[in-house]
Amino acid sequence: MRNFIRSNISQESLALLLTQAPVAMSMLIGDEFIIKVANPQILELWGKPAQIIGSKLIDALPELKDQPFLDILSHVKKTGKIYKGYKELCFLVRNGQKEECFFDFIYAPIYNDGQTEILGVSVVATEVTEQVNAEKKLAETEYTFEKLIKESDYSIALYKGKDLIIDIANKSMLNTWGKKENVIGKKLEDALPELKGQPFIDILKNIFETGTTYSATEDEVLLERNGELQTSYYNFSYKPLINEKGEVYAILNFATDVTEAVLTKKQLKQNEEKYRNLADSLPIIVWTADKDGNIDYYNKRWYDFTGFEGVDNRESATVKILHPDDQNRAREIWKNSMTKKSNYEIEYQFRDRSSEDAYRWFLGRAIPIKDADGEVMQWIGTCTDINDFKQFQQQKDNFLGIASHELKTPLTSLKLYSQFLEKNLRKQDDNKNADVAKKMDDQINKLTSLVNDLLDVTKIQNGKILLNKSDFDFDELVQEIITEQQMSTNHRIYLDPEKIGIIYGDRHRISQVMSNLISNAIKYSPESDKIQITTKITEEGCVQFSVRDFGIGIPSDKTDKVFEQYYRVSGSKEHTFPGLGLGLYISSEIIKRSAGRIFVNSIEGKGSEFCFEIPQKHKTN
Repeated sequence: MRNFIRSNISQESLALLLTQAPVAMSMLIGDEFIIKVANPQILELWGKPAQIIGSKLIDALPELKDQPFLDILSHVKKTGKIYKGYKELCFLVRNGQKEECFFDFIYAPIYNDGQTEILGVSVVATEVTEQVNAEKKLAETEYTFEKLIKESDYSIALYKGKDLIIDIANKSMLNTWGKKENVIGKKLEDALPELKGQPFIDILKNIFETGTTYSATEDEVLLERNGELQTSYYNFSYKPLINEKGEVYAILNFATDVTEAVLTKKQLKQNEEKYRNLADSLPIIVWTADKDGNIDYYNKRWYDFTGFEGVDNRESATVKILHPDDQNRAREIWKNSMTKKSNYEIEYQFRDRSSEDAYRWFLGRAIPIKDADGEVMQWIGTCTDINDFKQFQQQKDNFLGIASHELKTPLTSLKLYSQFLEKNLRKQDDNKNADVAKKMDDQINKLTSLVNDLLDVTKIQNGKILLNKSDFDFDELVQEIITEQQMSTNHRIYLDPEKIGIIYGDRHRISQVMSNLISNAIKYSPESDKIQITTKITEEGCVQFSVRDFGIGIPSDKTDKVFEQYYRVSGSKEHTFPGLGLGLYISSEIIKRSAGRIFVNSIEGKGSEFCFEIPQKHKTN
């Protein structure tokens, strides 16, 4: 089986399927134990979000410092010896609180294809905190624990004397044995004759001599249930109870049924067909394709939704299921992904067979599974129904569009009234109240700017933002924008220009981007008084406009998000700055529609440099 898995199933495919397993599992790769895979169950045990995947274990769980687990992992990776931990104490930070936890776990080496090198360590864990705490409480209240045992969800039994008389067996333990309450008072070996030939009776009798607790993890046991001998797997402990004379008078047996987890791990070693059966249980559409993109599998959800039979090729499925408006776009995205051997993500509409003209929005994703040489071996994709989300988003955009449009008329009137009021107060030499009217006018300008941003966003979302392109003097526009910005700030704006001359584009929209970048630089550098602007022609023949500030900067893990809609950098300082988080999003959309690109370079605490590049000459966007 190992040879079959090694030759037929990639490490990445295994990793993907591990995330679906109902047992807590992860894969830690390299000497720094990079979290390659962590399924939802282990993320829940750790109390961490999925974003930690790809991080070093110590960075994701810094609370592990000075705990033994990193050393154990290193030993497993170095020696290749499996480590089984049972009821190991671990301190974890979950929901912002440091918690004392206990786990049963296995650390096992992960080998390369040739079984010659240990690549990392796999982790399979079960939290037994409640069980351990129960044992502690029982130990502390030894003389009153019978009621607790009977009410416990764990399988618990108490054996008295060297004959191992069953003194207590709670309902869970009786169910485990497949026996009735009439076994209580009998010798264990008489109540469960199937234990003959198994090691458990001898272990229990030995504990009466040694007084040493015995624990086992995922131990196999044969039990007779309904007249049939069945194999199960348990984590269990035999704890000796000591009387006042220091003698063992009874043994307390705790057991947890881990049969399902053990069988799941065994199933992960079975053939691909069983993996596909697992995919059939998912609520999303799952498909796979060979290295050339030829689809070879759809899960049950696909057939339930489409009503199709068999496996359609990609082109046939595209024509049958996709909205006509989405077909060419889907083909281009797939072609680009195949060429670059890269992931893709697309939103498109699937025909809903419940109604002839009805469609539902889906989010499609695909990833290539590659070999050690970077060549694609297989494609794995999913399609997730996002129709309800899209409808909500459309309702939101419609509301913002209507609300911001309706706000423009009263804002225009307010601005006229404020200007009229200021002018008349100045004539009456009432400068104090005239200054108040001027401040009111400034606030109306800010509100108007926010409303305009909302209108621009709704236009972008609906594809209605148009560029009115013409030839204009880029250098003249830069000077004009700097002059306007300098009048409203105490920051000193320096220009390091290279003569650009006439370019082709939308002068108004380009000026909007320039103003936004400069005003952002001013806003986010409150402790500095310098803004540096640079213009130049790049080697590719594009016009580059750069704004550098010396302010708070942006954390490296957030620079890719600053151009997202409504995104605002958050932190101890940044949260005090006003704004909707729309300016950079609008700017990025304008630059994209101008056939250019916008980007940022930043060092937290030292400042940021925002740049855009657009073609100098006439270019169709």
